[in-house]
Amino acid sequence: MSVAIRHLNTADASFEADFERLKHWSAETDAAIETRVAGIIDDVRRRGDAALLELTARFDGVTAASVAALEIGAAELAAALDAITPAQRAALLAAAERVRSYHERQREACCRSWDYVDADGSRLGQKVTPLDRVGIYVPGGKAAYPSSVLMSAIPAHVAGVPEIVMVVPTPKGEKNPLVLGAAAAAGVHRVFTVGGAQAVAALAWGTATIPRVDKITGPGNAYVASAKRRVFGQVGIDMIAGPSEILVLADGSTSPEWVAMDLFSQAEHDELAQSILLCPDADYLLAVQAAIDRLLPDLPRRDVIRASLEGRGALIRTRSMEEACEISNRVAPEHLEISAAEPRRWEPLLRHAGAIFLGAYTSESLGDYCAGPNHVLPTSGTARFSSPLGVYDFVKRSSLIEVSAAGARTLGPIAAELAYGEGLQAHARAAELRWKG
Repeated sequence: MSVAIRHLNTADASFEADFERLKHWSAETDAAIETRVAGIIDDVRRRGDAALLELTARFDGVTAASVAALEIGAAELAAALDAITPAQRAALLAAAERVRSYHERQREACCRSWDYVDADGSRLGQKVTPLDRVGIYVPGGKAAYPSSVLMSAIPAHVAGVPEIVMVVPTPKGEKNPLVLGAAAAAGVHRVFTVGGAQAVAALAWGTATIPRVDKITGPGNAYVASAKRRVFGQVGIDMIAGPSEILVLADGSTSPEWVAMDLFSQAEHDELAQSILLCPDADYLLAVQAAIDRLLPDLPRRDVIRASLEGRGALIRTRSMEEACEISNRVAPEHLEISAAEPRRWEPLLRHAGAIFLGAYTSESLGDYCAGPNHVLPTSGTARFSSPLGVYDFVKRSSLIEVSAAGARTLGPIAAELAYGEGLQAHARAAELRWKG
């Protein structure tokens, strides 16, 4: 049975309306979820460890005498890394090394302190310091995401964060060895087997056992997303992620099977994920449709993929590759593949994307696991103003100002004039005292 994915054409009069419907996605959270999350957060704020124990027993089916008993020690993390298969361990360590190497280069490029001395002898600059403590949320249950552990913990480690605290639910007490092994490989300092909104609240305010953090990163379900939104301001957060997205720009030179599978790679996440192909070649779009129909039945998550492609996917014929690039900028996708013979020709035209994958051999899945750049990316069009998770998310900048006597004589009159204009006499006098006496 053919997959009923939309076929759109930018030359059609109805394209703009059809395209706007395709882009639309409601980020509203169910009111019942918001109410329930608010209650959970308030309970953890008031009762701390006692609330955590009750909520973990209720939602995860895990009972413990204390929250301390829910902490996984360094020895158990190391044992988990040793217990996975040699192939899994080698892949995990290789991915960790590549992610670490990339983020070390990123730190050198963006996250250094600097200063200079101006003509009056005043020293001005920027001091960059790591956050004291960060929290990493890792989904548990049916889903296991060791790659997300690497992507959150390693840039924090590279940034110099002294303490990285990870929380991960373990429904019915089932611990995933790959996730725990990833925590060991990434340098996580403490791991607690708690999850949901209650874990987010514990990280945000702290309990007798779980320390309060300065920032929380990592994906989660609607309850976790709602909790992160609510605790923002008490702590920092990375982002509120929407459904996963991929947009492929193709010139018709890549195997249709490769492109079809790349579309599947995001569609298999969930039914709300979005996969879009833009191409000026009508025959190529038909070839990709045929590849989709041919390859889908063999995939275990075919029902999820079909629902995603039919609900939010599209194969769009454009007038040119230039027009395809402009449409891509309107979408501002999480993952953007340039599957073309000359990918660098088109890359300068692309302004908005979480990550850009250049060339036919650069599948999005390589970026998810082991290429090196972070896979925690802005979604739902927020790549217009947001960036991937990186070392810069785990440091903060303080301005350095050291004014000399000569500088006070130069800057004082400027500051005083502006302060008087704002009606702030004490500000003006504070500046004047340094040069008038």
